Amino acid sequence: MADDINIGIDAEGRGKVAGGLSHLLADTYAVYLKTHGYHWNVEGPNFAALHQLFMTQYAEMWAAIDLVAERIRALGAFAPQGCRAFAVLSGVQDGDPEQSAEAMLAELVRDHEALVAAARKARAAADAAGDDVTASLIDDRVDAHEKHAWMLRASLGRR
Repeated sequence: MADDINIGIDAEGRGKVAGGLSHLLADTYAVYLKTHGYHWNVEGPNFAALHQLFMTQYAEMWAAIDLVAERIRALGAFAPQGCRAFAVLSGVQDGDPEQSAEAMLAELVRDHEALVAAARKARAAADAAGDDVTASLIDDRVDAHEKHAWMLRASLGRR
């Protein structure tokens, strides 16, 4: 963590915020990869709609990944990179490309709910550090993942 950064947040606070964002980044990347894989592999009568839904969601997450990583860098930390680093930080499991479309949807709902929980935890660190910029970024991520989960649940015929 760089000590010569003077943005109104001390090094310890920046470190805690960057740590929470690193977990969020790793989880987001894992769900991005899973969603992209399901986009390729989904089958069934709703293929076209799910193929498009998954593409919309993974494209949104792809853009967000960069924003989260750049915020980590702005805080003076290095953004994690690589499969091993993400695997250590993320609790998201790889998907099974052979499962049913319904199972894919249900799994992604759980993953987005886990992302919301990770984001809320990271937001607590941002709030404690007085980091309104990160809090705003996280609020945007919570909104996006709640919406993704809702659309996936609706595709399952659930509320």
